[in-house]
Amino acid sequence: MTTGIDAALRPLARGLACGYIPAMFLLRAFALLLLLALPAQAQRSGLYDVSGTNPDGSLYTGTLTLQQVGLSSFQLSWSVGTNTIEGVGMISGLMLAVVFQLGEQTGMGMYELRSTGELSGTWTVIGSQATGTEIARPR
Repeated sequence: MTTGIDAALRPLARGLACGYIPAMFLLRAFALLLLLALPAQAQRSGLYDVSGTNPDGSLYTGTLTLQQVGLSSFQLSWSVGTNTIEGVGMISGLMLAVVFQLGEQTGMGMYELRSTGELSGTWTVIGSQATGTEIARPR
């Protein structure tokens, strides 16, 4: 069974086999890859279910709202128990770096952007000798 992607890239593959790549085929291939990448970027904004381990070893669950506010910048809002935690983040490659305020404490974290849409990472608060872990799964 041939998919639309296979059909779109077939002329490029023929060009490679013949030893040349016409400019129009390169342009089409680039446009196709760009179109495939844009939905992945757009899907990052939204509501996530989070589960994690605090630096003291206790477990928590909650939600995370992720809202894109620039090309690579995001506003974040966690709801965990009765706490609301506000933060900001920046995506670079497949990593999301975040900074957040937890009461009087400032925290930071690094999350890997997985192909499943999940965010998996570690976090800490300034001055802590331990880190927490968190997985955020899109709803």
